[in-house]
Amino acid sequence: MDIRRSLSQHSGPRRSPHEVLRRLAEWVTPGTRPEDPVRELEQRVATLLGKPEALFFPSGTMAQQVALRVHADRTGRRSFAGHPQTHLHVWENQGYNAVHGLRFHPVGDRNELFGLDDLKAVHEPLAAVVFELPQRDIGGVLPAFGDLAAQAAWARQSGAAAHCDGARLWEAQTGYDATFAEVSALFDTVYVSLYKGLEGVRGAVLAGDADTIGQAAVWRRRMGGAIADAWPLAAIALMGMDVNLPRMAEFRDHAQALARAINADGFAHTTPEVPATPLFHVHLPLSRHDAQRAAQHLLEETGIRLFLYARSNPDPHRCSFEVSVGISGLEFTPREVVELIRGLPSRV
Repeated sequence: MDIRRSLSQHSGPRRSPHEVLRRLAEWVTPGTRPEDPVRELEQRVATLLGKPEALFFPSGTMAQQVALRVHADRTGRRSFAGHPQTHLHVWENQGYNAVHGLRFHPVGDRNELFGLDDLKAVHEPLAAVVFELPQRDIGGVLPAFGDLAAQAAWARQSGAAAHCDGARLWEAQTGYDATFAEVSALFDTVYVSLYKGLEGVRGAVLAGDADTIGQAAVWRRRMGGAIADAWPLAAIALMGMDVNLPRMAEFRDHAQALARAINADGFAHTTPEVPATPLFHVHLPLSRHDAQRAAQHLLEETGIRLFLYARSNPDPHRCSFEVSVGISGLEFTPREVVELIRGLPSRV
């Protein structure tokens, strides 16, 4: 299917192999050695996050499992806590347990951000507390900086590590009056993704102190992640840091404009009402199956991918979908998005 435009960062013309290779050819110079892009990427991420060391991984799933394993071995504890809808638990087949024998302790209500009181109700020794910024599966909601600082401090005081699932930290930082380093300083380890907001192909970076990253390097090799030819993944991520990263606030502002238009129209509504980041959810008065059928018909007829998939709702007559604004998302005006959403019932 020819996708001409997309409102999702996970698909669209900019992610086609031809477009990625074209951009990569522009960046790589004749003197570039295979080890150069990875080394530069690790150094840039470590500096930006204010951490002593950073380590490339071929996937975020591996990076986060390794971070939790290192924290578990260091503390002698096998449990970690996080939001009930944390990505580690919902989307990764519980790899933390299958591979490393770790246990997950869900904290708080599944449809709200957890708070300090929710953490204090955990009466179990924890190796780590995972903070996902923003909390993707409940709409990209972001905790207040002061609340986040208090929760991370509680984790450390209880003997647990504070770990940031920063798959979308590049976007989340726009919701705070703080630098990347100031946000990252709250955590012992920080994972960032290279293929979402940065529009890379694949990969992740884990940042932390030298001892933790040294142990992480051992586990990366054990899990098959010390790949020799990672330079294309690192190179395209470096391009994203040059091109996309400086525009994150612009993406957030456009997401807020889209949300305002959707909420003002009244057919659908967004969560949160005012997005703090370029990510938010749109809630529709349609069943999940009808919404997916309509979106597929829209794609076939116009080449526009409005969303990847619809999310179910306790009310079977309603559903939601995710909007993640990037460079491709800027091509959609608020009025056009409202018209596309309003037109979905006619395409079922």
